[in-house]
Amino acid sequence: MSAVTGFTATLDGRFARELAELAIPWQAEETPEPRLLVLNEPLAATLGLDPEALRTPEGVSFLTGTALPAGATPVAQAYAGHQFGGYSPRLGDGRALLLGEITGTDGRLRDLHLKGSGRTPFARGGDGLAAVGPMLREYIVSEAMYALGIPTTRSLAVVATGRPVRRETVLPGAVLARVADSHLRVGSFQYAAAGGDLALLRRLADHAIARHHPQAASAEAPYLALFEAVVSAQASLVARWMLAGFIHGVMNTDNMTISGETIDYGPCAFLDAFDPATVYSSIDSGGRYAYGNQPLVAEWNLARLAEALLPLIHEDQERAVEAAVASLEAFRARYSAAWLAGMKAKLGLAGSVPDGEAVRLVDDLLALLQTGRADYTSFFRDLGSAARGDAGPARSRTADPAGFDALAQRWLALGPDAAAMDRANPAYIPRNHLVEEALAAATNDDLGPLAGLLEAVTAPYDERPGLERYAVGAPEDFGPYRTFCGT
Repeated sequence: MSAVTGFTATLDGRFARELAELAIPWQAEETPEPRLLVLNEPLAATLGLDPEALRTPEGVSFLTGTALPAGATPVAQAYAGHQFGGYSPRLGDGRALLLGEITGTDGRLRDLHLKGSGRTPFARGGDGLAAVGPMLREYIVSEAMYALGIPTTRSLAVVATGRPVRRETVLPGAVLARVADSHLRVGSFQYAAAGGDLALLRRLADHAIARHHPQAASAEAPYLALFEAVVSAQASLVARWMLAGFIHGVMNTDNMTISGETIDYGPCAFLDAFDPATVYSSIDSGGRYAYGNQPLVAEWNLARLAEALLPLIHEDQERAVEAAVASLEAFRARYSAAWLAGMKAKLGLAGSVPDGEAVRLVDDLLALLQTGRADYTSFFRDLGSAARGDAGPARSRTADPAGFDALAQRWLALGPDAAAMDRANPAYIPRNHLVEEALAAATNDDLGPLAGLLEAVTAPYDERPGLERYAVGAPEDFGPYRTFCGT
């Protein structure tokens, strides 16, 4: 790895210094023919990086981790995790590297992290590489999530490597550069706790408090307060997923962040037809991570975090368990409150509408959508027109027009705000057929569909002429949809 000469950036190594037991110094593999496919210029500017400099050969080398500023200490992070309910004691960054932390123009400290940068000691037999399609999927969906106001890791760039990647077929390789408040996960705490090193576990918790939940430091029980802060952040996050119709697809504990950001966009997708049992992931044969299961899975994952934190919560295990259980019980109430507030916003209802009345209305409405397998995103967007007096588009999406009319009468009597609904219900999401179209084209060196899709989903609430196709559901011949983890 050579030092950068014509490109300037400063990377700190705080994680590597403070938690060396969870970090293995490592270097990205050289890229034979690196070529920048997409660059997030607004994010680059926020990070204090010159977008034009990032487009130079030196900048592209920085984005692939093959040429870094002097003093940078890239590491592969160690963590454990429950994957589909089964515990794996040693996972870690098998094809990824934390290049370091970067302070943006807003003063915030963020991680700069790579995916697809080559084998590490955590690779577990994998090649450590990534293909263009899955890396662009993460770019598209993470930036769409950001535009929807959902906490998320973000994508800075995707660089084609010029190295073929062997999967079911030979595919062009790529590296994703992504940005996060940090990459601390529930699995990070599981890994530290499993080793029995209480001092390491405490340093990890102190690091998480300082980085993400500083208010916990002054609490009477700081580590219980840390857990409660993560419970709250995850309750809010998963509620936003559900409101947007987002399916993560692989909610393993190593894919749940301490910060409350969405991470690891593998077999993710957005709902087409509304059905809580929807599963798109090819590896989720049992439906563990189905759309409707996500709140329960999040709660289960948080219980695993509580288990890891028990030695810090109280030296008496019984008292620690009692305190953790009481704190975890807050998840359901916080999730329900966040979800209902979001549903009220989607329906344009004022906060003064009684919660009980709103819950009954929403339950009946979702049952109507499920019966007719209505297009979730389009239906709620069309309700804005219904609030303005044109119920036809929304009505036509249901299989029970009379049922819709009865529900609409109840809803309209509550005085919905159509303009507020337009701000809560996107016109454009990364629809599955359009994502696949963009990825297939990009794999064949055509970036036009990618650019068009990004234009739509990065301003999702503003309908614009010429973007009509991005607001339409999948054609009938699209068929059953399956996503893959991309490894």
